Amino acid sequence: MFKVPDHQVGGHMAGNGVLGPLVDDAGNFYKPLQSDERGAKEVAFYTGLSTETRIPDEIRKFFPVFHGTRDLEASDGSGLHPHLVLEDIVSSRTNPSILDIKIGASTWYPEASEQYITKCLKKDRDGTSLTLGFRLCGLQFYGNKETGFWKPDRKSVNAFTHDDVRSALWKFVSSNSPSDSDAEPDCSYASTVYGGPDGIVSQLLKLKSWFEDQTIYHFYSCSIMMVYDKESILKGENPNPQIKLVDFAHVVEGKGIIDHNFLGGLCSLIKFLKDVLNNPKK
Repeated sequence: MFKVPDHQVGGHMAGNGVLGPLVDDAGNFYKPLQSDERGAKEVAFYTGLSTETRIPDEIRKFFPVFHGTRDLEASDGSGLHPHLVLEDIVSSRTNPSILDIKIGASTWYPEASEQYITKCLKKDRDGTSLTLGFRLCGLQFYGNKETGFWKPDRKSVNAFTHDDVRSALWKFVSSNSPSDSDAEPDCSYASTVYGGPDGIVSQLLKLKSWFEDQTIYHFYSCSIMMVYDKESILKGENPNPQIKLVDFAHVVEGKGIIDHNFLGGLCSLIKFLKDVLNNPKK
């Protein structure tokens, strides 16, 4: 049975005649292919990735599992539409806290049209991409059974300032309600989620090590999803923090050159998270 995702924080959302992704009960995420060259490019990327032998297994796990494509009834009622069939990275989680972070100071790729570059430049300048090397695109933080989720609309998230971004990275790992603007984030779960050998920072450092050498791809307008289960912490269980790379419609060949745009944004994000770990009460 197909349904609209409960925990989508970025991208086009299905509903009210809008084409968007679907999920099923088997742990699959169905992403509608964009009708222009972007759809074909993303299929080509996933297809190539599945046979690319130069990617080590410890890095491959940071990409969603690809199950091919499938024609499904579109969520906007327009009939059959091709979809990417991917791993649903939150299907096993009950109340996931999620951050969607677009990486890179520049989100436009060199071969893009002038119109597209102008549009991307405006977003990069209006947000924090140019200044920080990354920007938040969507988020969902779980509080508790009483408060539920804090999920500001994407227009608000896109307008986040430098301080808003830092505050969100604090709130993501705090025990107090993220929707309470008067409460100082306590960062109680920073060491559990960001820290440790299996924490998010450790995972990002492994990804950084690969990007310091890899020249296969350049990832433009790609996001890192950060996910964990706050409810598991409340039960004394492993919150299973995890990162995944998503959105590959603008990936281009690396041509033997390091992807400094993505690497720079990744280093900046790691620095922010390390600041939370080192100064949780700041």
